[in-house]
Amino acid sequence: MHKCTLFCSSFKEKRLTHGVIVGCLLAAFTISIVFKSYFCTQLSVLHIQSQSSMDAAENQFMMFKDAGLLQELVEESTSAKSIFNACDCEPISNYCEINGDVAVQGNSSTISMVSLRTDIPAGEISWTVKPYVRKENAAAMDLVKSWAVTSMEFLHCDLIQTVPAILFSLGGFSGNHFHDFSDLVIPLYITSRQFNGEVQFVVTDNRHWWISKFRGILGNLSRYDIVEIDQERKTHCYPSMIVGLKYHHELGIDQSKSQLSMKDFRQFLRRTYSLKRAKAIKIGDDARKRPRLLIITRRKSRSFTNIDKITRMASSLGYNVVTMEPNISTSLGSVAETVNSCDVLMGIHGAGLTNMVFLPDNAIVIQIVPLGSIDELAKQDFEQPAMDMELRYLEYKIKAKESSLISKYKADHLIIKDPLSVHKQGWDAVRSIYLDKQNVKLDVKRFRPTLLKALQLLHQ
Repeated sequence: MHKCTLFCSSFKEKRLTHGVIVGCLLAAFTISIVFKSYFCTQLSVLHIQSQSSMDAAENQFMMFKDAGLLQELVEESTSAKSIFNACDCEPISNYCEINGDVAVQGNSSTISMVSLRTDIPAGEISWTVKPYVRKENAAAMDLVKSWAVTSMEFLHCDLIQTVPAILFSLGGFSGNHFHDFSDLVIPLYITSRQFNGEVQFVVTDNRHWWISKFRGILGNLSRYDIVEIDQERKTHCYPSMIVGLKYHHELGIDQSKSQLSMKDFRQFLRRTYSLKRAKAIKIGDDARKRPRLLIITRRKSRSFTNIDKITRMASSLGYNVVTMEPNISTSLGSVAETVNSCDVLMGIHGAGLTNMVFLPDNAIVIQIVPLGSIDELAKQDFEQPAMDMELRYLEYKIKAKESSLISKYKADHLIIKDPLSVHKQGWDAVRSIYLDKQNVKLDVKRFRPTLLKALQLLHQ
């Protein structure tokens, strides 16, 4: 991964240096423009990850009004390298570090900076960025505000802060519990942990309920008040800023890219919510130890239609059964406490399984995979993350007779016998049929061995 950093002058000087930021636009930058090839190459190019597709290429790179300037910067690659060092060329996240004085104007959605170069007119270089991780997803990015980043001869500041800032959006898919963690909480943890609390969060597309719900986590990542920047009339100035969040993969941390791990993140959550249990129960000869099974229920779709029968069967095997149906207004602290008290968590593929982040180590996650050939999605969203979290993972794939779709379509209908034919119609069709309109009636006799396997694992 190649990076470029924007270096600007210091607030300590009485007068900010005139100039405009210079990019480390090396040969790869020229290649990207001339041949319209993939913009992150081996030649360390400044890439501004601002839009969701290559169709918006004019917004993904610094805009030069003078073609001669581009040639000059390419020829001066050595000096360019010393000026730029970190705008990540990542396939999913919009992320850029600006190491130097930065002014943020909320009412105009503008980020301004001053460079060390004095030979290029101010405003010659600019770009836009949407500070949210899923830049390839148009539906998400339509809900994220664009920010203009530009160079200035000098900065006007109403409020001068002494700590760095991280600007990120609460738009996109926030409100979905899975995306709240995968797109925001975990990326924010990865991005901000290096500051040990000495960083201020600047939020765009603010959703007050989101701040309230995750206040405990936010407060343990930053010692400073959150700035809701969109309606701010005053200009906030910072010694440096990160725009966007680092993202590795769904619900996880890639240790090849970070010194942090999901183990670290889960320990952080335990401290944040004062969770008591670090490890799941280990069943021995003491028959009085009954493991707790948490069944995540849903109301609108992918719900269990025979939850009472499932509960009775699980109880007969020796489980203490708990059911929970968390929603957007449920206290995250109470959810964390309930989940942490359990040894096995089961649920149909969906956002509720995200709560496995609160389980004790060595606990077991059972994902019920509905009809629809969504095996890869199930693996990416929950199977792999569970293993990264030091949890044990079991999977139960339902048969057609266990799906509510069998009451709507005949057994030889393509929706039942050939879900991949629906996949060819696109994600919207898959989601509509298999995720939004399907419930599950578990065959408890067929499912029973899965719960027995979980008990066996708890003996180990």
